[in-house]
Amino acid sequence: MKITAIRSDGVYSKIMGAPQEKKNDIYRYELMMSFQKKWDCYGIPMKAATPNGYDIIMASKMLGLMEPTKIDNSQQENIKLISDETLWTACEESITRALKGFEELGVELPVQEYVFSILLANPESPYITMNEGYCGDGGIPGFIMAWLTPNEYTIGRLPVALAHEVNHNVRFQFIKWKNDITLGEMMVSEGLAENYATHLFGADKAGPWVTKTDMETLNEYIKPIIREGLSVQGLENLNAYLYGDEMAALQGYPPVGLPYCAGYACGYHLVKHYLKKTGKSIVEATLLPASEILETVEDFWDE
Repeated sequence: MKITAIRSDGVYSKIMGAPQEKKNDIYRYELMMSFQKKWDCYGIPMKAATPNGYDIIMASKMLGLMEPTKIDNSQQENIKLISDETLWTACEESITRALKGFEELGVELPVQEYVFSILLANPESPYITMNEGYCGDGGIPGFIMAWLTPNEYTIGRLPVALAHEVNHNVRFQFIKWKNDITLGEMMVSEGLAENYATHLFGADKAGPWVTKTDMETLNEYIKPIIREGLSVQGLENLNAYLYGDEMAALQGYPPVGLPYCAGYACGYHLVKHYLKKTGKSIVEATLLPASEILETVEDFWDE
């Protein structure tokens, strides 16, 4: 197995010192090009066909990443923080450990080459502030990334977030992604990923997408709404269920009456319930169809 770090710190330093009109292209071709196959899967071109059209620059902004044109001397300290060798080593070790967690239990991974990077987040993005300064993406096998507003807390949480993303990376090597995915399937996927991260790092390291929801709110308020929407399809319709009304509104998606990351929290506790009920390991569960997990935990909704 080969894991390659795409070192963003050097590219960010180059962007910082570049003329304003050169910054976007350095970001495109020296940092994001390594992830081109991933962006192709999402339908995101490196460069728009027309000026100010949809491309990796616009997509990065929407995802809460720092825009290249804002990488100037004000980012010097942040670039220094993500230049720390200890951080890159910890992140690579987390990815290695998370992948080996499957191999050690006899799972043969079809993908044997992985690239990852650590990127700067835009601290003014509501998406980032709601997620306490960090998040990640590992939905396309072979490509893993996380972005953060660097500080002691987020730097400490990054290896955990990457383990979550590795779980997605492995699951989607065995469970084929489909554009008409249901809320139930998405929720199970997120629940598996966070349970895998806490399996490796401890329940106290669960992300804010889980810890901000208390059990009373989950059981009394969230579960009935989620249960009614389990078969909802289309990412624009799932958004508010997964991320909450506030985040959905920022993207122009319809509300459903749910708080921040309700679907993530519900998925986490649903999968936890499944693991306890069946005695299966999180590795075994990761490779199962969501339908099998959902059918087994009908009692979860009435807790």
